[in-house]
Amino acid sequence: MSSEAARSRLILALDVGGDVEDALSWVGRLKGHVGMFKVGKEAFTSFGPAIVKSVQERGGKVFLDLKFHDIPNTVAGAAEAATKLGVAMFNLHALGGRKMMEEAVRAAKAVSERMGSPMPVVLAVTVLTSLNEGDMEELGFHKASPQQLVVRLARLAKEAGVSGVVASAQEAESIRDACGRDFVIVTP
Repeated sequence: MSSEAARSRLILALDVGGDVEDALSWVGRLKGHVGMFKVGKEAFTSFGPAIVKSVQERGGKVFLDLKFHDIPNTVAGAAEAATKLGVAMFNLHALGGRKMMEEAVRAAKAVSERMGSPMPVVLAVTVLTSLNEGDMEELGFHKASPQQLVVRLARLAKEAGVSGVVASAQEAESIRDACGRDFVIVTP
């Protein structure tokens, strides 16, 4: 793998620092060394859409990590808004179901086509890495281990037109086997 290819695979989280300039200082320092900057719930809640625009103005691509999960119409609206912001990647929860994921992908595609811009990579979050088997059982998932549920949700996401998933590195091989080489897997 070339150094450019390796660089393009690195994503740096900007949910750091006490103020927006603290977070943005990392963009200036590292934009030639990482492929994308993740704006998560902490940074987006603190600084709003302006942080996305500021990263882009400094030459960085943005992964908007807000894990959309709501009724299909609401998530489609959020997907439209994320696409209008010009983010390179955003995510949603696979547990929102097939229809929610399909409508989000459809909305992002429609906005991209209208704007004449590339469609963002849409990722599904399968099972939060913080959940263990006890948590899964407590939530009512008795028939599948976390690993089995991750693969099931990854397949569902692929069928819904989602580009890939956010998953643990421990699950990557199983997801790759189930969903193929072209399915994107982002690992924390």
